[in-house]
Amino acid sequence: MNGAERPRFVAVIMDGNARWATQRGLPILEGHREGAQTLKRTVRDARELGVEELTAYAFSTENWTRPNVEVIGLMQLFAELIESEVPELHEEETRVRFIGRRDRVTAGLLERIEWAEELTAAHRRNTLFVAFDYGGRTEILDAAAAYEGGGEEEFRRRLYAPEMNDPDLVIRTSGEQRLSNFLLWQSAYSELYFSDRLWPDFDRDELERALAEYASRQRRFGARGERQA
Repeated sequence: MNGAERPRFVAVIMDGNARWATQRGLPILEGHREGAQTLKRTVRDARELGVEELTAYAFSTENWTRPNVEVIGLMQLFAELIESEVPELHEEETRVRFIGRRDRVTAGLLERIEWAEELTAAHRRNTLFVAFDYGGRTEILDAAAAYEGGGEEEFRRRLYAPEMNDPDLVIRTSGEQRLSNFLLWQSAYSELYFSDRLWPDFDRDELERALAEYASRQRRFGARGERQA
């Protein structure tokens, strides 16, 4: 059996910003700032390579436990980046959608999140899902609380973004090999690719390598492959 086609739906766990900054003697926030520029490039590269949906793990429900100065700096950086980068994504006809909790952010940041979604809502060329204050277990618990029966598809409608396709491929950078509470429902049959690159060093060549690795694999979705028959 031939390998899979190139993935249309990709998710990335953007790991390694802090280590990248530390290795260079820079403040950790500068690593996050550089990581944001990497995401901007990756959105464009992914679109050019045929990816229709890119889901980026930007801030987890567990990240609130980081040092307070880092969290405050990240919130300010997120607000700044939404304001500065979303207009360009809008011009490129990229839809921006945030998934995760919204009850723990400042009013100003929430306003920018809603503005970004409203501004880009009509675009269908490609979609950037930003997982912000996101945790896979929390998402499942929230969906379960609203679920009244009806099967898997009805349950899926209670997820944060029911229109989001399950990722064909999940990429994690920095050499770590775990999902870290990311898209636990959606990634049940996703292929996984672990890159040794720190996220700020992730580039188009590494993305193409991940997509090519995916294309060489045989996806079974729980079924038995030909070689095991």
